[in-house]
Amino acid sequence: MDAAKLPEIEDAQLAVLHENAERLERSGTKSQQAAATALMPAIVAELAVRREAKLARAKEAAAAKRAAKPAAPKKTAVKRKAS
Repeated sequence: MDAAKLPEIEDAQLAVLHENAERLERSGTKSQQAAATALMPAIVAELAVRREAKLARAKEAAAAKRAAKPAAPKKTAVKRKAS
């Protein structure tokens, strides 16, 4: 697989590709091991980019949710009259 195509594939497909590359590095033929080893840094980098993007989206969503939520009324101390 061409590393330039990694950004185009779906998350699930990328995860499967990562698993397969790990497996081939361990137990593939010499040519499969070489190909998997050569592709692995690009796969890991793409996974990291996607994780960072997902984290950024989650932070943005949380900030938007906080901004949309009305502020809670402040509690004030009530002075009691002596009886």
